[in-house]
Amino acid sequence: MEHTFSTIEDIIADEAFQAWYLTGHEVARVTWQQRMEADPALVPLVKEAQACMDALAIREKELPQDRLALAEARLMRNLPATPATPVVAMQRRTSRWWWAAAAAVLLAASLVVIFNKPTDPSTLQTAYGEIRKQLLPDGSTVMLNANSEISYQGGWKTGNTREIWLKGEAFFHVAKTPNKAKFIVHTDRFDVEVTGTQFNVMNRAGKTNVMLTEGSVTLHMKDGRALQMKPGDFVEFDDLQPSIKTAKEENVLAWKDKKLYFEKTPLRIAAKQIEELYGVKITLASKQIGDKIISGIVMNDNLDALLQALEAATELHISQHNDEILIQE
Repeated sequence: MEHTFSTIEDIIADEAFQAWYLTGHEVARVTWQQRMEADPALVPLVKEAQACMDALAIREKELPQDRLALAEARLMRNLPATPATPVVAMQRRTSRWWWAAAAAVLLAASLVVIFNKPTDPSTLQTAYGEIRKQLLPDGSTVMLNANSEISYQGGWKTGNTREIWLKGEAFFHVAKTPNKAKFIVHTDRFDVEVTGTQFNVMNRAGKTNVMLTEGSVTLHMKDGRALQMKPGDFVEFDDLQPSIKTAKEENVLAWKDKKLYFEKTPLRIAAKQIEELYGVKITLASKQIGDKIISGIVMNDNLDALLQALEAATELHISQHNDEILIQE
């Protein structure tokens, strides 16, 4: 859903506006041009937001680029990321302290403070049952599955390697840079290195895999080995060894459409997946129930509806009390 901007605080808090104002990022600039063309009422608000930002800077002498980069990183870290595709509704806060926070960061930069430590990593998390799409500082996008997290150093600059640490599952669409700066996703078992591509990575509960949909990536193992992937490849770790397997893209990426795909899946594995996505505890009344095989696609945007569909498909009885779920004959 497209964001709404009714105040200058909304605009200043938007990450694309920050990237446009602070770095002149081309993708962010085009994004805001398109927004203003679609809604001319935004034009005076954007000008006012720019004027507010300018007012803090024009009274100060020009700062070295490295210090401006640090200020930008601090601004990115202190202003929260803008949610794009929530499954669980999050109330948008538009109190004036957003502007105060932005002003404080820029004023701190104008004092020419010397920072001896690197910037803390920025973190993006999703709650149980939430899916979220986010624009990254270089114009790349990431879509996070429920109960997932990425962290990265803020203020990516042209020429620097772009690094992300992933817990959970995410789909990346990596923007190419003029000098083909590396984009690396770190997981528990390997690092995914790309220059511009689209791929899905899971790094959750001892399970790690990658599905490449476009471009090319290289997987760098912890022991120094490397594995080149081509579009359509699905690599999964079994017994700490990577192997290329056959997998349908639409099945692996079903979560992006708020769906769960099961293909000859034991119910105990399906239950574990639901636990990870929704933060609930599922108890299977017997081993036989856990061994029951299920196949099909179910909607994954509501836990109650998901359990009802699972109950109908398995002809089992599913009861729920708060976060405790029991599946029995």
